[in-house]
This record gives sequence, C-alpha cells and structure tokens, in this order.
Amino acid sequence: MVNRGGFSWKRAVGISRAKQRVSRATGIPLTRSGRQRKIGKMLTGGCVVLPSLLLLSVAIVVALVLAL
Repeated sequence: MVNRGGFSWKRAVGISRAKQRVSRATGIPLTRSGRQRKIGKMLTGGCVVLPSLLLLSVAIVVALVLAL
C-alpha cells in the first residue's frame, strides 16, 4: 500500500524542517538526486552548452585534420 500522507516521525520531531532550512541557507540540496541535478545544471549552464561545445570541438578537429 502506498503512503498517503500518514504520520511521519521525522516531520513530527522537526528533522524535515531543519534539513530544509540547511538546504536553503547553503544552497546545496541534501538529497542525492537534488545534488546530481544541481551539478548537472552547473556543468551545462541549465541548457545544452556541453553538447554544443562537443560538436564545436569535433568541427575544429575535423577542420585541422583537413587543413593538413
């Protein structure tokens, strides 16, 4: 059965809120998927920068090889 918003001891004790405050204050997510998503956005600039750079570098290499 799926949990449908029942009792959570972490939430009752205040652990969830403390983790949320730490994440917001530092700007670093505490979940693994959140950190991976943040790193991915930092590497790509939030868009398709990395694939574009790869395509540009391949084009430069091809041009240099053809120039020889």
